[in-house]
Amino acid sequence: MSISVATTTDGFVHPALFYADREEYLAGTVPFIQAGLAADEPVMAAVPRGNLDHIRTALGIDADRVQLHDMSVAGRNPGRIIPGVLLAFAAAHPGMRVRIIGEPIWAGRTATEYPACAQHEALINAAFAGRRATILCPYDTSRLDRSWLEDAHRTHPILQTGGVVRRSPHYGDPVAVAAGFNLPLQDPPAHATTITIDLPALPTIRRVVTAEAIAAGLTPDRASDLTLAVNELAANTVKHTAAGGTLAVWTDPTRLICQLTDTGHITNPLAGRIPVPPRQPGSRGLVLVNQLCDLVRIHTRPGATTIRLHMHR
Repeated sequence: MSISVATTTDGFVHPALFYADREEYLAGTVPFIQAGLAADEPVMAAVPRGNLDHIRTALGIDADRVQLHDMSVAGRNPGRIIPGVLLAFAAAHPGMRVRIIGEPIWAGRTATEYPACAQHEALINAAFAGRRATILCPYDTSRLDRSWLEDAHRTHPILQTGGVVRRSPHYGDPVAVAAGFNLPLQDPPAHATTITIDLPALPTIRRVVTAEAIAAGLTPDRASDLTLAVNELAANTVKHTAAGGTLAVWTDPTRLICQLTDTGHITNPLAGRIPVPPRQPGSRGLVLVNQLCDLVRIHTRPGATTIRLHMHR
């Protein structure tokens, strides 16, 4: 079935744009932006730097009317994109339909990052359900893994290729699709530093994480960010679980990694991806952690949750 994204204006619209080269990319993105400007919709493009430069050049003076972000910076951690980029832009324009290009999956993404990216793409549909927004997500068919392209058919209800727009026959329930990427994480290496998480250990945890971060070459500010993130999660373990937990810290050639494991179970699939209002009860810990870290991977099931924090060295 062929449909028109431009005339689908009620509620949330979430198409995937498949492109093979710069010409196809601009043919799919620039008219999308110009249609939004013509309709007086606030428009944002959050895409990797190379594509951002292409869009800026193609738009000319109209680029000044579009909020532009380098997604490789703003969305380095996929878990921060919904709260820190997409919802933040929508909240800045209350009562208006917003139009966004969001490209969270590019050829530089790693297999370690990808499950969090796929969860993000699925959960956009839950986070924006009922909102007046259109979010176009480009996918590079010449460089991305075929399985990643196939997943886009499951996370996007609308598909666009070469100007042809159709409904996806493989689109699935957002929460169920995201749950399929709730994957087990490998055990920490034998050389990892490990600490039991309990209330008396919290000061030691902060000292160890800071020392390990500085030794790994992180700047003082990034070391402070990681220490704050780990402390937030460790404090939640102490507060919400009776058995405490375990922290493991180690480095690989490119990252410092902190992994916290406890007996809790995260049941809300949007935990960490939806800002919690200041006066509403509930933990803002995962939202904060997503903002501070370069990547957050979570594996949760009844009786056990593992959260792994990555910081690039």
